[in-house]
Amino acid sequence: MAESKLVRVQDKGQVTLPVGARRRMGLKKGDLVAVVETDEGLLITPRVVLATKALDEMGALLREKGVTLEEWIESGREMRGQLARERSDIDSDSREN
Repeated sequence: MAESKLVRVQDKGQVTLPVGARRRMGLKKGDLVAVVETDEGLLITPRVVLATKALDEMGALLREKGVTLEEWIESGREMRGQLARERSDIDSDSREN
């Protein structure tokens, strides 16, 4: 069985997780954890927000390709502009007929 540590419940129900436990779980300030009530107490497990994880993976892929986030965003703007121009041409063609 894991070692038991006592922690004090603060105002607003806050508790400080022992540093060793945080390190073993890889938890740092701002990370999310899930709290589940069980018959024996509370189970706290780390959670990764899927969107954050996906964005981190996208960032890593961009860095591998030598593309900055700013360049990627600008390319998206260019694509949206091109699509808007193409749709405008379609709309103007249908109005002429």
